[in-house]
Amino acid sequence: MTDKKTILIIDDEPDTLTYFSSLLEDNGYKTVTAGDGGAAIERVKECLPDLITLDITMPEKSGVRCYRELRENEAWRAIPVIMVTGISGDFRNFISSRKQVPPPEGYLSKPVDEAELLNLVRKLVKAEH
Repeated sequence: MTDKKTILIIDDEPDTLTYFSSLLEDNGYKTVTAGDGGAAIERVKECLPDLITLDITMPEKSGVRCYRELRENEAWRAIPVIMVTGISGDFRNFISSRKQVPPPEGYLSKPVDEAELLNLVRKLVKAEH
């Protein structure tokens, strides 16, 4: 039985999925991936991850819709979410000001800095226990 923390990586860019998975697995985490918001919800149901990285701009179900679904579900509400986006800081202000859902626990701008991602993941996974 392993006690590795599971991180769900949601992104429609295969290169990003590979990069994040490799980086996180090299640092002792188990990763699960999803290429869009619809698949992401299925993965959450299957594995109940310890943390989620969520791309905002995706086809099918957007990251914003996926995020809202995560926060509206009582069983998933406490899972920390890091929003990953190439969109400007204006988006961060926008999503943080929404009354329907609390702001995400973290933000990363693309291109993602390796050290910044790892530091944020460590902090958020540790904070939950």
